[in-house]
Amino acid sequence: MKVGGQAAIVTGGGSGLGAGTARALAAAGAKVAVLDINEAQARAVADEIGGLAIACDVASAAAAEAAVAEAAKAHGEARILINCAGIANAGRIVGREGPHDLEMFSRVINVNLIGSFNLMRLVADRASKLDPLDDNERAVVISTASVAAFDGQIGQAAYAASKGGIHSMALPAARELARFGIRVMTIAPGIFGTPMLMGMPQEVQDSLAASVPYPSRLGTPEDYASLVMHILDNTMLNGETIRLDGAIRLAPK
Repeated sequence: MKVGGQAAIVTGGGSGLGAGTARALAAAGAKVAVLDINEAQARAVADEIGGLAIACDVASAAAAEAAVAEAAKAHGEARILINCAGIANAGRIVGREGPHDLEMFSRVINVNLIGSFNLMRLVADRASKLDPLDDNERAVVISTASVAAFDGQIGQAAYAASKGGIHSMALPAARELARFGIRVMTIAPGIFGTPMLMGMPQEVQDSLAASVPYPSRLGTPEDYASLVMHILDNTMLNGETIRLDGAIRLAPK
């Protein structure tokens, strides 16, 4: 897909991978709607790139419907959806204070997995009615899993389950939406320098970076955005999860 002039929605676009992707899309000429539960962060990124900021809880059907409609009113119907919104809470199934908090588990699933599906269903429905582009393509949906989907560590039951669900959703979604010319892809980042990780002590960050075989550094939002842009450009990429991890495989803990 030629990105220039197309309407794009980026969830979690106020920081981290989402912000990096929003910048790359805007630089390529896309009209970008930056969705984030933190409206101030979304607005800061949107103002920087000339985009639209929308406060949105991706796990809410009503909030997502309103956000997609607002983006369409401003930019036209989105042909590009990048799902970067997510949370990462840690907790053991059986911890010192008893069993894993069920509400916390549900919240991680709701934001990461259901939130990704929520935006996918809404954008795909509207995009299915658009005129096709080259290769009869109408839209591209890219969601964010994690290497934790495959190498989940102790304490990551909720997070790994949510990201594993995103990985597993890609192929059936791609198969179903193929008749509309809508591609569905997933990126599984390794250890990236996101705001959550950058809040850790420097020695912890250095240790994590050293654990990546090559390149021995933390991934960057620009690394993620670069892959997003290639996926958008390469029509044959569909129904697959791509690990973006420098060959790391996570240890049990």
